[in-house]
Amino acid sequence: MFASGHAMKHFGILPALFLAASTSAAEFKASSADEVAAVMAQAKPGDAIVMTDGTWSDQVIHVKAKGSTDAPITLRAQTPGKVILTGKSSIEMTGDDLILSGIYLDRAQGSGDGIVVHGDRNRITECAVVDGKFKFFVHLFGSDNRVDHCYLAGKTTESPTFQIEVEEKRPNHDIVDHNDFGPRPPLRRNGGETMRIGYSFQSMYSSAALVEQNLYDRCDGEIEIISSKSCDNIYRNNTFLNCAGMLTLRHGNRATVDGNFFIGNHKRGSGGIRVIGEDHVITNNYMEGVQNGAFWITAGIQDSPLKGYFRAQRCLIAFNTIVDCKGPDIQLDAGMGSSNRTLMPLDITFANNLFVLSKGAALMTGKEDPTYRWIGNIVSGGASMPEHPGIKSIEVKLERGQEMILRPAKDSPVVGAAEGDFPQIKTDIDGQPRSGKLDVGCDQISDDKITDRPLGASDVGPTWFSVEEREKTVQK
Repeated sequence: MFASGHAMKHFGILPALFLAASTSAAEFKASSADEVAAVMAQAKPGDAIVMTDGTWSDQVIHVKAKGSTDAPITLRAQTPGKVILTGKSSIEMTGDDLILSGIYLDRAQGSGDGIVVHGDRNRITECAVVDGKFKFFVHLFGSDNRVDHCYLAGKTTESPTFQIEVEEKRPNHDIVDHNDFGPRPPLRRNGGETMRIGYSFQSMYSSAALVEQNLYDRCDGEIEIISSKSCDNIYRNNTFLNCAGMLTLRHGNRATVDGNFFIGNHKRGSGGIRVIGEDHVITNNYMEGVQNGAFWITAGIQDSPLKGYFRAQRCLIAFNTIVDCKGPDIQLDAGMGSSNRTLMPLDITFANNLFVLSKGAALMTGKEDPTYRWIGNIVSGGASMPEHPGIKSIEVKLERGQEMILRPAKDSPVVGAAEGDFPQIKTDIDGQPRSGKLDVGCDQISDDKITDRPLGASDVGPTWFSVEEREKTVQK
């Protein structure tokens, strides 16, 4: 219950909306889009507008208000998950320091976006958008916004499920965390991304978004599960489970891809990371059973337009573990000769990666530019390969260990075998510190507490939306 520092008000058509008051904020009740708008026109920082439980049909909700950093204005469900928006319903939030919580858009089909935010320091939390016909399920404009503990699934129409706009004048620093990005069926054409940050025309702008601790489950819309089309984004500690696609650094530079789990279970179309652009850092990732390979290092177009292909340059790919992939694990010049791509990738460093190949699989394919650098990599199993500087062929036995990922034994030849100096790599995929002599691969053998692990549906998404109920929405 919120307190109230401004006088009790009578809103004419809303005589019963005021619920409670004390000394610093107020709580109001609304049962329609019109009532929400009327209350919002009077809302002060710290106030809360409570949407009454029930089905809200054909309700286009506009929220226009400004809270403050220490006293946001909240629009929330009376009971999380019990305010269900259907038909031609949608939510638009305009302002700063606003919170939307506990709302469920169920098979709604507004003409624009499901939830769109314009402004700074806003938050969408504990919400769900399922089987909608919107352009985007969630669409963010502005900066320092956060989307967390939401469930977004079942998009069948063109355009990404989740879109972040990027401005030239400033990075957005948006945070996207602890969401369940549920199944998205194949679109069978371009435009089926689950997440896109920027567009080609925004790709040289700095976004600096942080995407962490999310689950991407059966996101099969197209090859780009995430399409990164801006600069300075961080993708860490996410889990990609049974997805027919890849995390794609499509446009833009200086992305960090760290500590993610790619579990393909040999699903057709599953893969790792497509590397396009400059100065990316890809570390501590674990990939198992992906079919399209782990790393596509992409060739580029001479004087490429923004919507084209910039070749991969000055990228570090280090301390990753790749297990039981169909292979080849690495495409050295992906796309060369297609779409006017004639420029080889340059200055690509592979350091201290562990590749455990399935029977008969090859480590790499394509042509290697002389500027490639190989340091301390270990390959185990697979097809025989000629000697190669910076790559050792050593038999490495793995055991299914904590959190059900395959790990080298404590007496494995990967222990302490890392070469080179990489002071920027301070932890491993488990969140354990790397110190002393470093191990090859994503796992630094340690007795320290594991803080990061593969995510399941019970770890993410709205607390009010059980895993069983989420799965039922997929089966409709």
